Amino acid sequence: MHNKPVALVIGANKGIGLQIAKDLAQQGFTVLIGSRRFEAGEDVIDSVGSDARTIQLDVTDESSIAQAERQIRRTYGRLDVLVNNAGVGHGGNPSRNNAQIIAETRLSIVDLEELKTVFATNVFGVVAVTQAMLPLLREASAAKIVNISSATGSLTLNSESSNPLRQYAGTYTASKSALNAITQALAIELQGTNITVHAVCPGLTATDMSEYGGSVEDAAREPVRVALLGPDSPTGTFSNVQGALPW
Repeated sequence: MHNKPVALVIGANKGIGLQIAKDLAQQGFTVLIGSRRFEAGEDVIDSVGSDARTIQLDVTDESSIAQAERQIRRTYGRLDVLVNNAGVGHGGNPSRNNAQIIAETRLSIVDLEELKTVFATNVFGVVAVTQAMLPLLREASAAKIVNISSATGSLTLNSESSNPLRQYAGTYTASKSALNAITQALAIELQGTNITVHAVCPGLTATDMSEYGGSVEDAAREPVRVALLGPDSPTGTFSNVQGALPW
């Protein structure tokens, strides 16, 4: 039996996911770097830690997810933390800047194929991975699902005319609202089990997906804090570094 806690971080070969992986490794976890391309995970594995392993996992590919689950079960027998970090900001021309993406992904005009691409990763991919990993999470004494969401997906905040972030409402934010609903529904379903479910907003961060400021170190703080909460922690939470966020 593997004695160290095991964490699977999806999309951990770069950005916020990579920093979450590094931080969890420093906290004594065996960290599985979930990467769509195996080589991309191997390129960063030394920076995560000596007990890190790469798991090839594409959240939009059911066979890839199933293979990852089999590999984790065969090697570790359980999963203590699942961080659903894989996400896309758009599904169109990669050369567009943020302003163009926001303008072209308004729900009144967005190309339906682009809408489907965003939801395939940000929503359906989270459900697919979570369903596959639930049996492994049930094998842990106390397990956590941490979904990387966004305050821009808060329906409550978006209903307030004074909220400056509501100007970004569109395809991406709608996908995060859907992710929040999934998080809450899973938390309700799994209440009373050994698994707690959480949504976390890392904040505006400079990554491949964003031109905004903020460091990955700061962005990883809240996801890691939630992942390290004890077995008596509440479930169904939505938070950032400032505290609880409204759904």
